[in-house]
Amino acid sequence: MVKKKKRLNFYSTNPDYYYEDGEDAQEETLPKQQQQLRVSLDRKKRRGKMVTLITGFVGKEEDLKDLGKTLKTKCGVGGSTKNNIILIQGNHCVETLALLKSMGYTQTKRTGG
Repeated sequence: MVKKKKRLNFYSTNPDYYYEDGEDAQEETLPKQQQQLRVSLDRKKRRGKMVTLITGFVGKEEDLKDLGKTLKTKCGVGGSTKNNIILIQGNHCVETLALLKSMGYTQTKRTGG
């Protein structure tokens, strides 16, 4: 069974136009030493509840989800991963920073609150 690409109904009068859907161009995951992750505390638009944010991850969505799952498991809390951001419920900035550095993410810093 051949899986067809999903195409938009689009017509171009440009003879040099080439259709790209962006699915083929997945971003490669940088090595741990080159990842510049930022750990911060946030409570905006969360009804006053604190959330630890890890931003700056460059790479594939699967690798981001694996990292998020590992951090949530080690901290013993819930959270999610979306839009290249890892959200961990509660104030776990110090724990998360220590875990990331021990895992090899040497360029990790804490920013903000």
